[in-house]
Amino acid sequence: MTGKDAPPRLSTISEKEEWGACLWKRRKRKMKLKLDYERKFIAQGKAFIAGVDEAGRGPLAGPVVAACAVMPLREEQLIDGVDDSKLLSESKREELFEIIRERAIEYTISIIDNREIDKINILNATKRCMNRCLEQLKARSDIVLVDAVKLENPPFDTLPIIHGDALSYSIAAASILAKVFRDRLMREYDSQYPEYGFARHKGYGTKAHIEALKKYGACPLHRKTFIRNFVKTDEY
Repeated sequence: MTGKDAPPRLSTISEKEEWGACLWKRRKRKMKLKLDYERKFIAQGKAFIAGVDEAGRGPLAGPVVAACAVMPLREEQLIDGVDDSKLLSESKREELFEIIRERAIEYTISIIDNREIDKINILNATKRCMNRCLEQLKARSDIVLVDAVKLENPPFDTLPIIHGDALSYSIAAASILAKVFRDRLMREYDSQYPEYGFARHKGYGTKAHIEALKKYGACPLHRKTFIRNFVKTDEY
């Protein structure tokens, strides 16, 4: 434990218990702040609230993955630790992924591969991927909270929120689903193309990945429109 949550030097059991209670209250306050958007819409009578986020907009290889999560929002039902997936360790994300899947009222996951990304560009691919998640929902959503992206012709009312994965509990849950699902895919791809190190960098443009690209050329998972500055490709 580091930073603000690092405990001071505590000598007695009562001091340790007091610190633990203080830390728990701090985490509960943080969780409540992440429900500001959800509570606003609940007060308007919108009870079925979904959050949508993506993973994989920036990598040089692999798909973009979107996830939609409809979570129970009563205080006693909240999952401790749900946060922007980028702020969590890999092991914590994996742990929360299973809990979110188990407790979600409903969730959907959609994938768009690198070939489609090259055809329509990453922004349009992200929007399409998110819309597919919404189209897969079995129940009609009253409002969908979306991380940053303004969707075109979505099946439900949406609200794009800048830094939504850090501000909305529902979007944060979706961000964890998308991130872990994509990371698992990239680890599977690593067994097919071990020379690129996908299990380590998940397709992002690390120094090791770029060096592997220059040495081995592109594999079928690479986004040709993303790697043109590093290797020659036959088509774009």
